[in-house]
Amino acid sequence: MENDCLFCKIVAGAMPAKVAYRDDDFVAIEDVDPQAPTHLLVLPVRHHRDLGELVDAGDAAEAQRLLQIAVELGRRHGGDDGFRVVANSGRAGGQTVDHLHLHVLAGRPMRWPPG
Repeated sequence: MENDCLFCKIVAGAMPAKVAYRDDDFVAIEDVDPQAPTHLLVLPVRHHRDLGELVDAGDAAEAQRLLQIAVELGRRHGGDDGFRVVANSGRAGGQTVDHLHLHVLAGRPMRWPPG
């Protein structure tokens, strides 16, 4: 756990969040500034700064499970209409919290380009 990391504090239960999914290795929470009717953040319990750090760690099973959870939640909330999964990486990529997380958005049509 990184002491100053907001998401590490949420994972540890030291900060409140609306939890949509939890297991020993991952947590999904509702975004506090939702951009769609369903906007969940899926994050690993283990701290990785961003997507690149997860890949550099070489843990393919952790990366696969992160994607599986995002897809499961997207299907659950988006149904046949679909969903979007977004990974912002670095400041220029739009990342605002330095703890890897995937955004799962559903419940409305998504536009392109996204931002």
